[in-house]
Amino acid sequence: MNDKTKPESRSDHRKARLADALRANLQKRKAQLRSRRTGEADTRPEGLAASKERKDD
Repeated sequence: MNDKTKPESRSDHRKARLADALRANLQKRKAQLRSRRTGEADTRPEGLAASKERKDD
């Protein structure tokens, strides 16, 4: 077997394994978010503007 072929297959296997793990993690997070929803939209301010407003209060 060629030395260059072996690391590529390991690298491809690792990339595929990491992609599967990432996909599973994202699905898990989405499921957690869905289970936490109460049905009402979140009305809290977001972003940097919201953090600046809190400091001024």
